[in-house]
Amino acid sequence: MEKSKRERVKIDQDQGQSQYYIPYYQIAIDKFFQFGLSVDCVVFGYQNGILKVLLIKRGAEPFKGEWALPGDLVYPNEDIEVAARRILFDLTAIRDLYLEQTQVYGQVDRHPLGRVITTGYYSLINIEDYDPHASAWADSVYWVDVNKVPKLAFDHNLILKHGLDILRSRVRRRPVGFELLPKKFTLGNLQQLYEALLNEKYDKANFRKRIVSMNMLISLKENQKDVPHRPGRLYSFDKERYDQLKSKGFSFEL
Repeated sequence: MEKSKRERVKIDQDQGQSQYYIPYYQIAIDKFFQFGLSVDCVVFGYQNGILKVLLIKRGAEPFKGEWALPGDLVYPNEDIEVAARRILFDLTAIRDLYLEQTQVYGQVDRHPLGRVITTGYYSLINIEDYDPHASAWADSVYWVDVNKVPKLAFDHNLILKHGLDILRSRVRRRPVGFELLPKKFTLGNLQQLYEALLNEKYDKANFRKRIVSMNMLISLKENQKDVPHRPGRLYSFDKERYDQLKSKGFSFEL
């Protein structure tokens, strides 16, 4: 450091400035460590042909009584991913859920109490496998049709939109939807699932031809039972076959 800068730092220290003072910054360096951090979780669930998202009714200010994504502040000594799992469990009682990071939101005025930067996470689950219920400061928990989501607190509508965009992009390129079906399913069940996930309608014959041609399904040589319509042929997803195809450059695409 040249002499003049050393002298400035020495003077500032003598005048009560932090020892980490750097003349380049327009504010004191300790001001950079006064931001809040949070996480917001977009948990998608599938049930009876409908794609839903898990929402809470806030029981605390700000936005008390309003709809929101499950989210909260990160403790100063807590890793972001650890916080995401903790917060989801604290508010909804859902534990051990795989969460994938989506995007960071840093608008200056996104939180009315001060500067809070949040990280979005998303997950896709079978609703039948979980039993969420409100805890901590959440008043209640609801599964809501993604096409009927009301105005949410903060910028949660935007976070939800981005999570939905990412989900639909990945569903087109990876067979993640099979996790939401029972081990035995019909092609009709599969088409209904992807129509819900992607919010699109597919021609029945073309969809079945496309899926069967991917050679990822095992025909179980058995049909549905006890259904009020013509029983459909049952299939299962061949993950081992898919992994083999993927290693050879196969691309799943709808």
